[in-house]
Amino acid sequence: MQPIVVDVMGGDNAPSAIIEGVRAAIDLGIPVELVGDPAKIENVDGITVHAALEVIGMADEPGRAVRTMKDSSIVRAAERVRDGHAGAMVSAGNTGAVAAAALLRMKRLKGVNRPAIATTLPVPGRAPKILLDSGAMADCQPEWLHQFAQMGSAFAQVRYEVKEPRVGLVSIGEEREKGNQLVKATHQLLADDSSLNFIGNVEGNDVLSGDVDVVVADGFTGNVILKTIEGTIKFLVDQIVTVLTAEEAVAVGAQALNHLAPIAAELNADAVGGAMLLGVNGVAIISHGSAGPTAVTNACQVAKDMVERDLLGELSAAVSSD
Repeated sequence: MQPIVVDVMGGDNAPSAIIEGVRAAIDLGIPVELVGDPAKIENVDGITVHAALEVIGMADEPGRAVRTMKDSSIVRAAERVRDGHAGAMVSAGNTGAVAAAALLRMKRLKGVNRPAIATTLPVPGRAPKILLDSGAMADCQPEWLHQFAQMGSAFAQVRYEVKEPRVGLVSIGEEREKGNQLVKATHQLLADDSSLNFIGNVEGNDVLSGDVDVVVADGFTGNVILKTIEGTIKFLVDQIVTVLTAEEAVAVGAQALNHLAPIAAELNADAVGGAMLLGVNGVAIISHGSAGPTAVTNACQVAKDMVERDLLGELSAAVSSD
């Protein structure tokens, strides 16, 4: 297959952690190439590097940065996918810039109104859930949310082999009359779509615990949900570790931590690799800004799998039912 192209300059731990993760991916037999400034990276012997002399920072305004920094690693990575030189791109850089570059360079899939970021939410002991949009489109229209549901359902089938993904719409109550005008209008569209296994509205406390596989929301709401979950998990883990490692609880704490370790491993964002940008004409994975080598390796593996399983074809088929 064509190589996966990785933005070696993106993320808090770039470039060293990115290179380490890429080497591990190559050891697994995944073809990977890098995009970045050759003068700023080391230990890349044997790995192809495509020069890009600019770097879009985490604090840069995404749209402006993509338009003005045309020789940035994010833009050049998207262009390699667009031009058919790479099968997919991976970046732990500025999320908005990755989404903007993919949209402007790769363009939208035919029939797609707007792209969405699909984030996998690991749930210990249960199948992962997919939340979209988790940040690409803050302001949405009902038709866009309808397509997010279609694409999310297709992604769940391709990525996790869920046969009939249960789709839920985020609202302030389970009743169909609950919610703002956007939610009410979207609810009707989803209910009328026989291609979806739509279970109705879901509330915030259903996102992780409810019987739902695909959670649909506008990008503003979805991003708030995602950051709340991330912050809550980190807070609870820190509190548990603090209590169990206190001097008077060391003996009990050591045993408890052994039992908690597998759960913590499942909740680790690095295990997922990154979020998938759905709706653009190419496979694009956006890893967490603090992604380490494991996240990069897993992102490359997911990218390879999505290309081989023809994710783009399945997404196109899903939205063509409109």
